[in-house]
Amino acid sequence: MSELSDAFGVSGVTIRADLEALERRGIVRRVRGGATGGYGLRERPFEEVRSEAAEQKTRIAKAALADVEPGITLMLDVGTTTAAIAYELLKRDDLYDLTVITSGLTIAMALEPALDRITVVLTGGTLRRMQHSLVPPLAETVLERVRADVAFVGCNGVDALAGVTNINLPETEVKRKMIAASARTVVLADSSKLGVVHLGLVAQLGSIDTLITNTGTHQGELDDLRANGCSTIVEA
Repeated sequence: MSELSDAFGVSGVTIRADLEALERRGIVRRVRGGATGGYGLRERPFEEVRSEAAEQKTRIAKAALADVEPGITLMLDVGTTTAAIAYELLKRDDLYDLTVITSGLTIAMALEPALDRITVVLTGGTLRRMQHSLVPPLAETVLERVRADVAFVGCNGVDALAGVTNINLPETEVKRKMIAASARTVVLADSSKLGVVHLGLVAQLGSIDTLITNTGTHQGELDDLRANGCSTIVEA
């Protein structure tokens, strides 16, 4: 981003606005620190990405559970980083009487060994293959009748201006419902997702309570996120 600003002699704000305009026209795709040509990005299956940045995802998951106490209700969104939370929950015998509401079949199955201390509630809905997720129609029914203490939400992009975004629209709608049904929202995003914009708007930065990312994230991006309403950022 700074290279583009220097090359054209304009501010970073102007560069971002220009890139967003080009992205809306399908000419470029926003990525961390700038843009690439076209919209060739495809959604990748859960199994294909679960091993990528595994160490960072585990650290993010451990940081996410730092403030979790026995007896509360969690929303666990689909995705490999939220799945890492489920795997960490299996190790935490000190966390009991939890209720986990999830739209992810992988997450529900991962938690099955801990059913003596964790109640697992599936949202219901229509099964989607790529992420083994439950989506509309009918995915909203349970989420409209429950309240959770905290929602742990994954995404495909977090941008200072565009907010939290996701590549798939049906899953985006479920994420929005989870946020609406929770007292607190924590977004989980490894550093590869910062500065990236996708099709579906999950939430504006000002409406999330905490962003957890990994250490080593570019400081300029974190400063931009804070300046645009993301007040609490945890580097795991």
